[in-house]
Order: sequence, then C-alpha cells, then structure tokens
Amino acid sequence: MAPYEALYGRKCRSPIGWFEVGKTALFGPYLVLQAMEKVKVIQQRLATAQSRYKSYADELSAVHPVFHVLMLRKCVGDLSYIIPIEDVQVTGGLTYEEVTIAILDRQVKRLRNKEMNSVKVLWRNQQVEKVTWEAEEAMKSKYPYLFEPKGEVQGAERGH
Repeated sequence: MAPYEALYGRKCRSPIGWFEVGKTALFGPYLVLQAMEKVKVIQQRLATAQSRYKSYADELSAVHPVFHVLMLRKCVGDLSYIIPIEDVQVTGGLTYEEVTIAILDRQVKRLRNKEMNSVKVLWRNQQVEKVTWEAEEAMKSKYPYLFEPKGEVQGAERGH
C-alpha cells in the first residue's frame, strides 16, 4: 500500500484524474491549464504555511538559550525542609527504610470473583509522613505488630 493510500484511504490520483468523473476525456490546452491552476493554488497554500512557520520562528529568535551567571540570585529556602546529614540513614544500596506508624483505615475491594482487603498505612521516612493503601495480608506478614490488639479501648472504638 502506498503511503498516500494508507493516510487518506484512497489511491493517489494523478493530475489527469483531479477532475470530476466524466470530464477526464478532455485533452489539449484546457486540461493543461486546469492542472497549472491547481498547481498554483497548491504553491500558494504552501507559501502561506511556510510564511506562518517563519513568523513563529522569528518570534522565538529573540529567546536565547544561554544566560549569564550574574542573572542568578541567591536562593533563600525554608530551613525546616533541610535535613541534617546525620539524621539520614542510607543503606549501601542507596535506599532508606520507611517506618510504619499506624493503620488508619480498612476497606474491602470487590473484584469479579474475589474480595481484596486493604489497609490505609501511615508511613514516615526521615521527617516526612505519607499515607498509602496496601494489601492487608502483605502488611500482616511484614509488620505483624501493627495488627496486635492494644487493649480494650481499641476494641471498644471499633465496636467489638
């Protein structure tokens, strides 16, 4: 399949076939004149598109991709975001451990033929806290201490 046919879904017609069906039997100077007029229209449209893109490029020519060092300003950041190097505990593989703080919520997701229990876990890494939903079974096997009852008060809060 030709690229034109793949793009437009029909075969490319030559200048002879540009005209209406039934008028293709015309020969002579009239046929050449019509073909030349169509070529001029195409050339005009290409020139218009080219000038449009040139004007876009001329607007962007004033933007220079390099800046001078004197344009830099001193950054005054929030000191609460700075973590002392001594507090950051990185392993040999350049990773750090996130500590589980608590389980905040539970939910059951119903799939087509099974149910999946999830827990909402509060994590802390260094000085940042975040919350994610995790599979309950994986969390029970990895962090069993989060699922141990903490006394009668916790059971009463859950309605047991």
